[in-house]
Parts: sequence; structure tokens; C-alpha cells
Amino acid sequence: MKTRTQPAGPVGASPAPGTGPARTARASAPDAARASAGHAAGLAALLTALAVCAGDAVARAFPFGPRRRAVNDLANQFVPYHAHLWDLLHGRADGGLLLNWRSGWGTSFLPDLGTYLTSPFAPLVGLFPRADIEYAVYTITVLKMAVAAAAMTALLLRTRPGARWAAGLLGAAYGLCGWSVTEATYNPMWLDGLIAFPLLCVVGEWVRQGRRPLLGALVVAVCWVANFYTAYMATLGAALVLLVRLAETDSFRVRVLGRAAATTGLGVGLAAPVLVPVLLGSRLAYPGLTREFAPAAWPDFLARLLPATYSFSTPALFVFTAVPVLAGSLPLRRDVPRRERWLWAGLAGAVAMSTQWGPTHLLWHVFATPNGSPYRQTFVLAGVLVLAAWTGLARGLPDRRALLGGAGVTGVLAAAALTSPLAHGWALALGAAGCATTVGAALLPRRGRYTVVAAVLLSGTLVGQAAATTAWADRERLARLDDYPAYGAEHERRAAALAAADGWPAYRTDSGLPRVAGNDPLLLGGQGAAYYSSHTPETLTRTLAALGGGWTSRGRNLLSLDNPVTDALFGVGARWRDSGMVHAETVLPLVTVRPPGAAPPRYGPSPFRNQEQLLGSRVYEPPGAGGCPIGREVFLWAPDFAGTARLGARTVELPGGLPKRRAAMVSLGVQRTADERPVLTGRGARGRVECLDRARLRTAVADLRAAAARAVSVTDTGVRAALPPGARGTVVLAAPRIAGWRCGGRPADSYGGLVATPVPADGTAVVCAFRPPGLRAGLVTGAVAALVLAALLARAPGRAGRPFGRRTAGGLSDAPRRRGRTRHASGPLIARKGVSS
Repeated sequence: MKTRTQPAGPVGASPAPGTGPARTARASAPDAARASAGHAAGLAALLTALAVCAGDAVARAFPFGPRRRAVNDLANQFVPYHAHLWDLLHGRADGGLLLNWRSGWGTSFLPDLGTYLTSPFAPLVGLFPRADIEYAVYTITVLKMAVAAAAMTALLLRTRPGARWAAGLLGAAYGLCGWSVTEATYNPMWLDGLIAFPLLCVVGEWVRQGRRPLLGALVVAVCWVANFYTAYMATLGAALVLLVRLAETDSFRVRVLGRAAATTGLGVGLAAPVLVPVLLGSRLAYPGLTREFAPAAWPDFLARLLPATYSFSTPALFVFTAVPVLAGSLPLRRDVPRRERWLWAGLAGAVAMSTQWGPTHLLWHVFATPNGSPYRQTFVLAGVLVLAAWTGLARGLPDRRALLGGAGVTGVLAAAALTSPLAHGWALALGAAGCATTVGAALLPRRGRYTVVAAVLLSGTLVGQAAATTAWADRERLARLDDYPAYGAEHERRAAALAAADGWPAYRTDSGLPRVAGNDPLLLGGQGAAYYSSHTPETLTRTLAALGGGWTSRGRNLLSLDNPVTDALFGVGARWRDSGMVHAETVLPLVTVRPPGAAPPRYGPSPFRNQEQLLGSRVYEPPGAGGCPIGREVFLWAPDFAGTARLGARTVELPGGLPKRRAAMVSLGVQRTADERPVLTGRGARGRVECLDRARLRTAVADLRAAAARAVSVTDTGVRAALPPGARGTVVLAAPRIAGWRCGGRPADSYGGLVATPVPADGTAVVCAFRPPGLRAGLVTGAVAALVLAALLARAPGRAGRPFGRRTAGGLSDAPRRRGRTRHASGPLIARKGVSS
């Protein structure tokens, strides 16, 4: 028989204060609450990933089927940039963080890095094989959606206590909003804004409570570095949420607004080393299309609230049907304080209306209507609707009156969309099923197994609606947008051929034609002219156009220029053409020396004359009455022509159509007989034909090579060239003279749009270095922000992660003490325990 031992001390004596089971229970309660919140966030992430993958599988889209996923900018920008990041991480890139030698004959990289690749998730591509780069981008995309859902769940439980599973469901509804699965899925950099909104709202909670000033500023900095464009929108949204939270808690104080402004300002300041170069890169870019905002028709606007709808020029408003039902029921709930009801309902309405009004549209989009989708702030509206739904749900389920009222509001909005062609039968059926499921689940008895049934019904409906929306968008995008094949064996073969022919920096290798997508040099390798970015420099676009280059996307997506004169000038010694590699007869090194007194080229309307000016020799001649002389190569320049051009048996396509598309100068082949003439079939101006004398070109190149640099070395930030003895004149670097180049400690000159500098006095070597515009100012701003933040923390030691507001029984607040209690609706279906903040 076992004997129990009583601890020493008087029988019946109470444990000393601060010891014993009571203390253990109090200490473990926050840990248990945090663990429970973590489970809810995990549920949200799991449901989000499941719904997205299920939708792609139903649509048989990559990676679950043969349908292509790579459309528009996903194929032209995001996949190639992540491939280049892979090369940087593995030491295989030509260039570094400041200078990109692969694209545009050498261009600034920091603005592109800050626009496309500074997400904390981007480096994960390095964990995949390079051949699986599209799988890597897809994985990161789904992961971002899942993290956004988890972050929203954490925000909900931080703002109000409530049932964890319900918070997880609403968090998943946010991560699976229509904007996420139809718009941002092929613009994955935007998904960092989807994550930023709930994170910045959490920072707002810390500001309101006077907590974590250092961590708050760091979170703001990370969000703005990850993607400043959507972070700006998320910051506006979080500011509105903070104002509502201050008003509903009666804690509206000037010092709180000051803390919010300081936290945001310091965070943005910390991000300045990336932000300033990005903003200046946009200012120096080739001008894009200037558009006037045209609001969507209201029936089309409301139709996008339904699942499984798609339209490029209307806002993707869909969010799990339970959300508008619950948000619509909020004004009718008597158990929610009147101030809370109308503040949140008013905020949701105001944000929705702001998307349709021109001045607020410009405010949301950094004062410029974007090229492409004009409703990029829609994710903020989805987040506000979820917060409004949680405001009521955290207190319990709505009563029958409020529930049916919310369902009625949702039904009225759907009825108002019936005249829209977007409101097709499947969308209406899915919306009605979601509404019925929400009402049915809410009316179930609030006990035991019925809670599980309700949770399963709602989770299944959420996943079903989101998967259907994903699948519908997958198919509609292929019918409406440009699509490209997934990276595969053919890409690998071409990349291997380019790598085998690589001779950089002795000569360039061009990824050539036909192109796979925009940014082929980043995806496949080489150091060509092709380049596509929001920051394509105006200098580069105008120089390439003057020399006969082509473009799409109104001058920001530059095409490879397959021309023997420009190949010689820019040192392109090998290029991919049709189905294999071809090598040039002779090309110039990267650095040449032009003779004293040679005037810089002054480009005119003819690319033939412009090429000759840059070369310094006459190599073209107009055709005679019977065409080009036999044996000469025939070149056609017809930038606005869309169709085909044929000379003998050779036919080439010209994709012109200014200003959106510009056809490059093309070779029609060698004149074989005296009576052959180019035949053009299509529309647009016929352009001009001239004849290239290859013998003259070889002579001109040989003359320039005789005085060119003897040795050239390139780095991640510039070039060093050893000049021939007695060199005089102008040193010309075969790279566009974009802002940021300095040679010999002074800003570089321009020679026909290329980097140039006088031969130094000693005539032995020249060094040119590149620093992106705004980098120094950004570093100084970041350092000042860090010093200010450190000084503020030094004045209040220990406050980096601890509260410095007035402690109350329910946490920290600047609000005055209020008497009385807040009554919460009870019921087993919605738990009342919260999470410590």
C-alpha cells in the first residue's frame, strides 16, 4: 500500500503568495492561449493552401495539369527575375545587387530588386533546382496566401476574444479573397501587401496600447521593403482601422496619433535604402501610358462579390459569402455597442465607395492610375469586411433577426448584379449555396456535435467557393491574356547552349530570337538587349529605338535586336537564332576608343544612319531601281507594320503597331537575283529597305579594334579597361549611359547614348563605376532613422518589447477608466476566451 507524504507546514495552511498551483495556472494560461491562437492560424493557412491547390487541380492548370499558368507579367517578369535571384544566390549571375549585366546591355538592378525580389519569401527559390523555377514561384505564391490568412487570424484574435476556429475561418476567407486568387496570383509581389495589411493593423494595436515601438517600426520597414506599392495601400488601410479602433475604445488621443506617425515614419525611413532607388528608378523610366480612371458599372462592381467571376477591369471583390452575411448583420445586432456597429459598417462602406471615386482612386494608387488592373487596393476592402464580420462574431452568433437581415443585405447586393454579364449561373448558384450554408450553420443548436457540424459545413463551403473562383480565373485568364509555356526541357537546352557559348566579358552572348517571353537573358542566360521592367530607363529605350530596336508594352519591354552592325558595336559574339547558336565574324570589345575630334552621334529618324554614326563608317546603301545588289544583305525597317515580309524563300514576321508595339529592324536575307523584291502582307506603314555591305562592316570593325582597349575586366559595380599606349580621344563603353555611371570620379559623358569619358591624362587605364541614383540618399535616410529610433529607445530603456502605457486589467490603454461591464453574448458555439496581446 502506497503512502502519500504531506509537504512540511501547518495542516490546512494556504500556500505562500505567488507560489503553488494558482501561480502555475496563471503562468500557463497565456502560453495555452498563444498555442490555441497558433492552431487557429495554422487552420487558416491549411484551408488557404488546400483551396488554391484544389482550384488549380480542378482547372488542370500548372503544376497539376497541362494548362499554362504563366500569363502576362508572371512569365515576362516574375519568373525570370526569380531565376536571376537564383543565379545571384548561387554565384552564377553576371552582375550583382547594383548592376545587371545580363539585361538591356547593362542596366541598374537595385530598383528591380526592390520592386520584384525583396520579399522575405523570395530567397526560398534558392532551395529549388533552377530547372524547377516555376515550381518554386508557385510554392512561394501559395505560401504567401497561407501566411496572409494566418496573419489575419492572429489580428482578429488580438483585437477581440472569440472562437479560435471561427477566427481561422475568417482568416482563410481573407487569404482566399478574389483579389488574391484571381489578380495577385500572377503578380506574386502584390501578395506581400496581402500579408502587410494585417501585420500593420497589429502594429496599430501596439501603437494604441503603447507597446513594442522597436518591433513596430521594424515590421513597417519589412512590409515596405517587401513591396512598397501594396504596402502603401496596406498602410492607408491600417490607418483607417486604427482610427476606428481608437474611436470605438474611446482612446482617441493626439499622442497616439503621434506614436502612429512616428512608427510609420521611422519604419519607412529604415526602408529608404531600397525605397529611394526604386522611386528614382520609376522617375527615370520610359514613360508609360497615362490613363484616366473609369469606374466600373455598379452591376459589374457588385457581381464581383460573387464567387467564380472574372473581369480584368473590375474589382475582384469576392470574399467567402459568410463574410458579407456577417458584416451585413452587424448594424442589426443589439448585443454589439452601437458605436462599434456603425463605425465598422461605415468603414466598410466608405472603403468600398472610395474604390469607385476618382480622387480616392488616385490616393489609393499613389496618385497615378496604373497600367492594367485599376483596382489594386481591393484586398484592403476584403480585410475591412473580415474585421467587420469578426466584430460581431467575436461576441457570439447573431440572433435570427440580425442573421436574416445580413442574408437579406447580401441577397439585395446579388440581385442588383443580375443585369451584369459577369453574374452567370454558376456564380449565382455558388453564392446562394454559401449564403444558405452560413444561415443554416448559424441556426444549428449551439452545443456539442452541432458545433463540429457547423465548422465542417462552413469550412467546406469556403474551400469550395474559393477553389471554384481559382479554377474559373485559371481558365478565363488563358482566354484573355498572353500565355507562355512553362519552363521545361526546351528552355534547358537553349540555356545550356548559351552557357556553352558564353565568353563574357570578351564578348556578349544574346539569348536571341524567337523569344520565350520578356527578360529572356535573366531566364536563359547571356548578356543581351532584351529587358522588361517597370524601371526600363528612358535612355535605354530611346537609344535602342534609334538603332532600330523593337518593343512591346509601350516601350518598357525591349526586344533583342538581331543586327550585324549593332552586334559588332555591342560586342555580341554569339546569339541564339531560330534553333541553334550562331557566332559573329568579328565584334568589338566592350571598351573602344574613338579618335580625337570625333563628334558624338546626333540621332535622326533613320536607324540606318544612326547605326553608321555610332560605328563611324558608312556600311548601308539604299537599293537601286532593281533592288539591292546581288550578294548584299537586305534589311527592312518598318516599326509600325504588323504582318509578314518575304524576300525569295525567306519570310519574317513583324509585330508592329505603335505605340504599344514596335517592330525591330529585320534581315530579309541576301539578295540572290536581280529581280527579287520584298513583299509585305499586313497593315501599317511599309517602312524602308537598305542594303548592308558586309565587307565595309568588317573594315570598320577592324579599324576600331586597332585602337580599342587591350584588356577589360567587369565587376558587380563597374568596368576597368587597359588602354593601348598613346591612346587619345574618347573612351566609349558599350553600355547605355543611364543615370549613375561615373568615370574617373566624375559623371560619365554620353556618346550616342553610351557611357563615355575622355581618355585620362596618363592614357593607360580607365575605371567606370555605377551607383544607382538614390542609393546614397537612401542609406543616409536609413541611418538617420536608425539613430532616431535608437535615441528614443535609449531615453526609455527596456521599452523595445515592453509596454509603456498605463496598465489596466485588460491590458494597456490610453483610454480613461470606465465603469461597468461589457456584456457578451454567450453560447457554446462561440467561445469567450481570448488571447493575451
